[in-house]
Amino acid sequence: GGVPAPRRDGHLSRSWGMAVNVYSTSVTSENLSRHDMLAWVNDSLQLNYTKIEQLCSGAAYCQFMDMLFPGCVHLRKVKFQAKLEHEYIHNFKVLQAAFKKMGVDKIIAVERLVKGKFQDNFEFIQWFKKFFDANYDGKEYNPLLARQGQDVTPPPNPGDQIFNKSKKPIGTAGNARVP
Repeated sequence: GGVPAPRRDGHLSRSWGMAVNVYSTSVTSENLSRHDMLAWVNDSLQLNYTKIEQLCSGAAYCQFMDMLFPGCVHLRKVKFQAKLEHEYIHNFKVLQAAFKKMGVDKIIAVERLVKGKFQDNFEFIQWFKKFFDANYDGKEYNPLLARQGQDVTPPPNPGDQIFNKSKKPIGTAGNARVP
């Protein structure tokens, strides 16, 4: 396909209709392992997440929606450096708005996903991968350009934030993990 014509306001107009909805079935052979799934997320969006639980920030899903349906998400509103639960919730609200706009009827269990538990997040990314495959038309996408250079530090290991606060004196946290 050709490049969409810019509208007068400078945004690319794109004639997408509504999203194709997909429904999770039980585990099938096409489901990727957690490692393959993470590799897909990192390769697609040029991220460096190390575990599925880090998807609990919601930021990656928002950017995938931008990739599928350019313009349906304001990436400037996405907190790519989210580290706290209320920031994760903000990102999932952005995602919910995009779902609504595109007619995606998936219910997002935000309050469960933001807790950073593996199972909830793995089930959601499995569904999301199917949704992505059903809707992606193969167009080129530059994730770095789309983020306009926003830093995308993955969230800390979910669950850690509660425990670490009291133990470490302020000022040492950053030096602990220098290789």
